[in-house]
Amino acid sequence: MENQEKIETMDDYKEELEASYRRILPGDMVTGTVIDITETDVMIDFNYYAPGRIPVSEMSDDPDYKVMEKVKIGDTLTASVMKTDDGAGNMLLSCREANEELVWDKLKDMMENKTMIHGKIGGIVNAGVIMYVEGVRGFIPASKLDLHYVEETESYLGKEVDAVIIDVEEEQKKLVLSVKDVLIKKALEEKKDKINRISVGAVVEGTVEQLKDYGAFVDIGDGISGLLHISQISDRRLKHPKQVLAVGDKIKVKITKVADGKVSLSMKEASEVINKDMDEEVFDYKEEGQAVTGLGALFKNIKLD
Repeated sequence: MENQEKIETMDDYKEELEASYRRILPGDMVTGTVIDITETDVMIDFNYYAPGRIPVSEMSDDPDYKVMEKVKIGDTLTASVMKTDDGAGNMLLSCREANEELVWDKLKDMMENKTMIHGKIGGIVNAGVIMYVEGVRGFIPASKLDLHYVEETESYLGKEVDAVIIDVEEEQKKLVLSVKDVLIKKALEEKKDKINRISVGAVVEGTVEQLKDYGAFVDIGDGISGLLHISQISDRRLKHPKQVLAVGDKIKVKITKVADGKVSLSMKEASEVINKDMDEEVFDYKEEGQAVTGLGALFKNIKLD
């Protein structure tokens, strides 16, 4: 059978026809695919008779923005039309202006979803630092820069950090971030992982950290503390743990339970385990001849003159 040539119809040119009839005006938003990148411009194709040109200065408000690192051919960009003709037949576009219209909704979503953002500290200001997110200037207070308050913020300039958004106010153009929240979350996850690896039933040495009416908190190492309830300190009834314990005491405790990130301890059960192990120890003492136990046997081989 001879190959039949495909008969072209108007539908084959539907997109091109729609583009030719579509009138784009300054202020309109367009979305297209990156087709070329230089140090000065990004070119996009958005199915129009003319391509779009975005000057690098219109890509972001971030002074440290590096277009060759941030943008790749094939990326999809949304931009606002500044001019329908830049003098060379291209549409002049701006991602900065488009970003102003679209970014605040995105930032709100990132805050609600607690999205972790990796970025670089781009400036030092009074009582904090600056980090850009999606081209928007964000503020990180000194109290949110680490697990502790940071007195000298200058050392953070240029440092890469992970942060989450904790406040977004579009009308005031206010964006606040926190590194501390990320560090706390990581520390809790690490602690939870360590606790999950604890062997219930093990007897360990710990250090008494705090005394409370209801018991004592004991540091059992690796950053983990457990609760030694007052009823698990001694066989005798105690009115307060201080009757037996003092802060700084080294004690043996048995890990009796691990649940919901909490560790329960017992001195009483630790003593039982230790005493049992001592009772089960076998001392095998051998000597030539017969072992002797009684007085008769002891004097058996002694001759008296």
